[in-house]
Amino acid sequence: MIRRIWMPALALGLALGLGGCDEGPSKNAAPVSSSLEPAAKPTEASAFDVKTDASKVTFLMDAPIEKIFGDAPGSASGEFYVDLHDVTKSTGLVKIDLEKLVVYQQKRENENAEFGEKVKSDTQNEHVMNWLEIGKDAPDAEKAKNRYIEFKVKKVETDGEKDITKLSGAERKLDLTVTGDFRLHQRTVEKTAKLELTVKYEGDKPTQLLIKSKEAIPVDMEKHDVRPREAFGKLAQATFDTLSKKVNKMPQVSLELEATPK
Repeated sequence: MIRRIWMPALALGLALGLGGCDEGPSKNAAPVSSSLEPAAKPTEASAFDVKTDASKVTFLMDAPIEKIFGDAPGSASGEFYVDLHDVTKSTGLVKIDLEKLVVYQQKRENENAEFGEKVKSDTQNEHVMNWLEIGKDAPDAEKAKNRYIEFKVKKVETDGEKDITKLSGAERKLDLTVTGDFRLHQRTVEKTAKLELTVKYEGDKPTQLLIKSKEAIPVDMEKHDVRPREAFGKLAQATFDTLSKKVNKMPQVSLELEATPK
């Protein structure tokens, strides 16, 4: 019934489901939670706005026979509060608009064959929206609840210099380990990401932040109750157990964000 399906995250899979009405959340799903509160601005921090049109969010679900790619251009928004004298005191909240998500597929006949070209299927993309419960038949109120992935920074760590102002040059790079609350499909879990931060300077003024993944971020869809659905509130006959032979059930999410001073 659902053949070439996917799902992100962030978004960006793992659940069981049977046809008919939705029988409740996945057994390992996190509790339902409200939207995350805006990040608090530390006293000494500088404020930066995420540039939606310059940011990229992608994911990959890999398998020997089929690869599923997700691309959400122009989907990121939010703000970062960066303490330039102690980056570990920084905070922020980023949102990803899942309505911007487009999914592509790449297949081959067997493990010895070459992969074909990357193609987009309108049916597959419709299925993705149903999995996320933001499809065309979802009530507007439910779409609003499920539309965004949110990530709120709670802790920033680095093994290098914490004081960006002590570094030199027009581009100053730091490797960060960032831990925060990750909310997808109304369910929040703690997530840690390995990121590279580049702060661009003109003279002694920071003019731009570049933030990108050093490692892809795995998203466990079972914890967010994202699973095959035919329509809003209706689980599909196909389950992740049957689909997992074709694709990896854990999307690997990567991001590249740009932000400029407020």
